[in-house]
Amino acid sequence: MDLRIRKFRLLLLAWLNPHRSAHYRALEGNCEELGIEIQFSDLCLFDSLRNGESKSPISFVRRFSYKDIKRATDGFRRISYSSSYGVAYKAIFQDGLVALVKEVRDFNQGKDIFYGEVQQLGRLHHRHLLKLRGFSTGRKRFLVFESIENGSLKEHLNDPLKTPLNWRVRLQIAIGVTAALEYLQLFNEPPIHQVSIRSSNILLDENFTAKLGDVGVLSSGGNDATTQNVSCTEGQEGNNIIFELGVLILELITGQSSEKGGVDLIQWVQESRLSISIQKMIDPDLGNSYDTRELNNLLAVARLCIKSGDQPTFSIPQIFRYLQKKLDVPRD
Repeated sequence: MDLRIRKFRLLLLAWLNPHRSAHYRALEGNCEELGIEIQFSDLCLFDSLRNGESKSPISFVRRFSYKDIKRATDGFRRISYSSSYGVAYKAIFQDGLVALVKEVRDFNQGKDIFYGEVQQLGRLHHRHLLKLRGFSTGRKRFLVFESIENGSLKEHLNDPLKTPLNWRVRLQIAIGVTAALEYLQLFNEPPIHQVSIRSSNILLDENFTAKLGDVGVLSSGGNDATTQNVSCTEGQEGNNIIFELGVLILELITGQSSEKGGVDLIQWVQESRLSISIQKMIDPDLGNSYDTRELNNLLAVARLCIKSGDQPTFSIPQIFRYLQKKLDVPRD
């Protein structure tokens, strides 16, 4: 039987079953054995729909009350991180769902626009994108995402108390982020160009799988990767994403931040004597545990992305295919 049919049948059974919480946990375990991706929160959503609790115009995205969000974040005291895009909180809901809650700062948007953005985010399904679990409107607006265990990429590159990332993980992050960008641009209509790919906005799960955390106007605060003017065209936004991808790759190689206060990686990669200085710039945490051929291929991509400026002659899908071909990393 098709896996989608199995999943639908299990969801239907859960919806009809009166013994909710314990039964849902059992179903979740059975689904894992069958290789079906289904979450406890999905079953709880079915339950809320069954009882008429969801008044959301977006039936496939769970809606939380402000009270739920406040209780789950311990009165907004469980701060995971704070950035120019807003504050994110760790949330533990009464049904057991552990999530990452982000406050949406742009409160001036009309409800229809807000719901449209939530609907778009709710339809995104990719291994390297942070999955939307729900939202909240009212006194404030929040987006509820899947929980991430290992924090941001920036923390692992800059914080000596965090686990250093080996060469293989760094390659997987570069390819994973590029795969997510390809998905956003090629497999969505309209294509999504509002995305931040700074190291502080790339989150790592328990297996160090990279997840883009700021996608879409709501999540990225209305800005794309370079915090440009919102009047920029889609083409300009796509070009800036390519530039930022090059910068990200440099951070993976050097372990240094390109953000304020960091080494000027952009100037370094444009130097004509790059091959002579590369040994001094490689992240000391890597030691000699990297492949020289892969390093050179990765540097070539970064240099090309940055040198192209606002007029690249190649696309994200082309970069993705090149990385897949040149880097020895198992495909997802």
